[in-house]
Amino acid sequence: MNKDKIILGIDPGTRIMGYGLLQVKGKEVKMLAMGVIDMHKCADIYLKLGRIYERVINVINSFHPDELAIEAPFCGKNVQSMLKLGRAQGVVIAAAISRQIPVHEYAPTKIKMTITGNGNASKEQVAAVMKRMLRIPQENMLPWMDATDALAAAYCHYLGTLGVAPSVPSSNSASSWKDFARRNPGKVRGL
Repeated sequence: MNKDKIILGIDPGTRIMGYGLLQVKGKEVKMLAMGVIDMHKCADIYLKLGRIYERVINVINSFHPDELAIEAPFCGKNVQSMLKLGRAQGVVIAAAISRQIPVHEYAPTKIKMTITGNGNASKEQVAAVMKRMLRIPQENMLPWMDATDALAAAYCHYLGTLGVAPSVPSSNSASSWKDFARRNPGKVRGL
């Protein structure tokens, strides 16, 4: 049995950073909040990093999460973008460490695989699954899918603590969350 806790999920970015908070009480999981940190108007990268730190500290101070689940930077073709993303992630990790919050990092494909059953799922697919699984009313959905990606990171971590998160795709892996739930009725909670 998991202890009651709050998990902060972060989808790092230097223009838009998503965050989502899940509350775990026994077998019940619910969304506490989700949102984005919008840094489009901030041109200086160092000021952006400062804003990320301040806003993440504000979220931590408001919700007192017990754990942080953060999406790891992915290796793309643009090295400069990856470096900027890594800096943003580092600032979030520093904010969590400053409050002694354990940090758990997940690759984007692992999060997508865990949530949808497809490591190449789109942001729209992830958002749809999170909306359904967490019973988020349409009026509470945000136009930025970075927020639902952050919730997905938190939910991936939650499932991992239960020992039900698929680790790598295999030839017999589920093709969707629905297929995973059908194949694993004893491992899926809250549906």
